[in-house]
Amino acid sequence: MTTETTETAETESSEPNLLFDDAKITPVDTDAAKHHSGQAALKKITRPVAGTMLAARVLAAISGVLAVAPYVALVHLGALLLTAFQTHTPVDSGQVWFILGLLIDAYLARVGIYMLALAMTHFADVRLSRHIQTQLLDRIAHAPLSWFTATNSGKVRKAVQDDTKQLHMLVAHAPVEVTSAVVMPLSLLVYAFIIDWRLGLLSIATLPVFALLYWVMMRDMGPKTAEMDTKLGNVGATMVEFVTGLAVVKAFGRVGHAHSRYAKAAKEFADFYVGWCKPLLTGNAVALSVVSIAVLLFVNLCGGWLLVQAGYVSAVDVLATTLIALLVPYSLQVLSMGTWVYQIAGAAALRLQDTLDTPVLPEVGSPIHEGLAGVAGETTMAGTSKSQKSVNHVNDISLAGQSKPRFMTPRIPRSFEVAFRDVSFSYGEVLAVDNVSLELQPGTVTALVGPSGSGKSTLATLLARFADPDSGAVTIGGVDLREIPSRELYRLVSFVLQDPQLLRDTIAHNIALGFSGIGADNKPVSLNDIRAAARAAQIDDYIQSLPKGYDTVIGVDTNLSGGQAQRIAIARAILADAPILVMDEATAMSDPDCEAEIQAALSNLARGRTVLAVAHRPASILGAAQIAVMDHGRLVACGTHTQLLATHEPHYQKILQLAGYHEDDGVYEAPAAIPTATERPATPSEGSHA
Repeated sequence: MTTETTETAETESSEPNLLFDDAKITPVDTDAAKHHSGQAALKKITRPVAGTMLAARVLAAISGVLAVAPYVALVHLGALLLTAFQTHTPVDSGQVWFILGLLIDAYLARVGIYMLALAMTHFADVRLSRHIQTQLLDRIAHAPLSWFTATNSGKVRKAVQDDTKQLHMLVAHAPVEVTSAVVMPLSLLVYAFIIDWRLGLLSIATLPVFALLYWVMMRDMGPKTAEMDTKLGNVGATMVEFVTGLAVVKAFGRVGHAHSRYAKAAKEFADFYVGWCKPLLTGNAVALSVVSIAVLLFVNLCGGWLLVQAGYVSAVDVLATTLIALLVPYSLQVLSMGTWVYQIAGAAALRLQDTLDTPVLPEVGSPIHEGLAGVAGETTMAGTSKSQKSVNHVNDISLAGQSKPRFMTPRIPRSFEVAFRDVSFSYGEVLAVDNVSLELQPGTVTALVGPSGSGKSTLATLLARFADPDSGAVTIGGVDLREIPSRELYRLVSFVLQDPQLLRDTIAHNIALGFSGIGADNKPVSLNDIRAAARAAQIDDYIQSLPKGYDTVIGVDTNLSGGQAQRIAIARAILADAPILVMDEATAMSDPDCEAEIQAALSNLARGRTVLAVAHRPASILGAAQIAVMDHGRLVACGTHTQLLATHEPHYQKILQLAGYHEDDGVYEAPAAIPTATERPATPSEGSHA
C-alpha cells in the first residue's frame, strides 16, 4: 500500500469472518455466524458510548410516554363537550384551559426531552467516530509491514472513513427513534385499554397478522445481509482489479477476459439481490396492507360503531383509540428501518474490528493493545483502559544464550555493529528467512544477493523492523531491536527502497521527513539543510528549475520520474544522517540517463555508514566488504567477491552467470572498506543523534 492513498471504492473480495466469545475470537465460515459475530463486534465497538446511548433511550422512553397527553386531552375535552351538549349547560372554561395548559406543557416537555436525547446521541456519535478513527490510525501506524503488503489501501480507507460513517445512524438516530417508536405506541395502546379493553383489542386487531408476515420476511435478514456484503465486496475488488490492470490487459489483448471477471461478479450480486428482494417486496406489500390506514379505519370505526350502539363506549372514545391505531404503521416503519440499520452497522463493525485486531509490533515499555481500547476494561473517551490487569508487556524476547523470557526495558545501543542471530521469518506458512546468522561491521558495506524469492529483501526489512522475526534476534550494538524505542531506532536506521514512498506534499516536506529531531544548534531543520541534502543527492538543480522550487507539490504541480523520486528519497535519508543504512536496489527505478547521478548520490549517502544493500544486479556491489549469498531463505555463503570466486561457490557463480558477468569484466568502482563513521563528512543534521 503506497503512502499516497488513492480514493478508491475497493474492498476486499471476501471479508474475514469472526465469532466472538468474550475476548476470544475464532474464525467462522457461514453468513449466519458472520451476522452474529458482527452484532458482537458492534456491541464491543460502541461500548465507549453505551452509557450515553442508554441515557438517551431513557429520555426517548419518557418522551414516548408523554405522547399520550394529546389523546388524554382529547378524551377529557370530548367528555366535557359531550356532557355540556347533553345537559345543555355551558362548558366549564376553567377545566378546558387547564387541560389545554397541561397539553401544551406535555408537548413542550416531550419535544424538549426528545431533542435533548437526539443531541446526546449525536455528540456521542462524534466522539465515537473520533475515538474509532484514532484507534484505527494508531493500530495501523504500529502494524508490521507484512500487514500493509497483504492489505490494500481501499480496505484501510473504507475502515477509516466509510465503515465509521456506517455507525452514524445506529448511534446518532437509532437509540432515540427506535425507542420512541416502541414506547410511544405501547403507551398509547395501554391508554386505549384503559379507555376500554374492547377498543384496545380493536387497536391491535391486525398486528398479529402483520407480525407473522414480518417474521417470515425477516427470519434470514442477518445472514442475507452478510452475504450481500460479501458479494458487494467481490464486485468492488474485481472492479478495482479491472481498472488498475487495464493498461496491462489492453497490451495483451485480454480486456474481454478481465472485464468478464468483473461482469461475472456484478451479475452474481445482481442475481442475488433481485432474488432476495423480490419476495421481500411482495411480502412487505402484503404485510403493510394489513396495517394500512384504510384497513385500520375500517376495523376500528366499524368495531367502534358496534360498541357505541351497544352502549359500551362513547364516540369520543372510539375517535381516540382509532387515532391511536393509525400511529401503528409509522412506528412499524421506523422499527423496520432500525432493524436494517442494525444489520448494516453490524457488518461495518465486523470490518472495523478486523482492522482493529491487526497485530502490532510491540513497543518496548508500552502495553500491547488488543483490539479497540476498552475491550478488556472500562474505557474512557481518551482511548485508555482503566483496567490494566489484562495488558501484557513484551517479555518473550530471547537473545542468543538466553532461554528464559525476560521483562524488557528500553535500551539504547552504544555502537553500530549489526547482527542477525539465528533469524527466521515467515509469511503465513511460507518460510522466507531460515535460521540466518550474519554480522555487519560498522562503516562497511554488506551486500545481499540471491535469486528472486531467496529472502534477501525480507532480511533487509527486518533490520528496519518492518516486522519482527519469528525466532532469533536482530541486534544493533548487541541490543535487540525490540528493546529499542521506535523513535530511537529510526534515528539509527534509515532506508532507501526500490519504490520510493513520497507524499502528496511539497518537495521540501518530503525531504524533511528524514529529519528526526533538533539539530546541534537546537534549531529545527532549515531550508539550507534540506538543500544541502538535495545537493548531495544530485537533485538540487532539478528542484531549483521548477517554478515553485522546493514548494512544488508532488503529484499536483509536477510528476517525478522514477529516478527523480529515488533521489528525493536519497536526500531524505541523507538528512536523516542515520549511522545504519538499508538499501533495496535503489537504482531499480532509474533510467540510464540518471543512473550515474543516483550512483553518485548513493556514494555520498553510504560514506561512513554501516550499509546493508540488497542487490539484484551483482555488478553494482562487487566492491562490497562482504557479499552474503541467499538461497531459499538460507544464508549459503558469505565473503568478498574475490573470496567467493576463489572458492567457486556454486550459488554465487550461478548468480554471476545469469547476470552475464565474466571475470575479465570491469569491477564496479566502490571502496572495499568504507571510512568509519567518525571519518564521514558532516551533514546538515550532524550531532542530532548523539
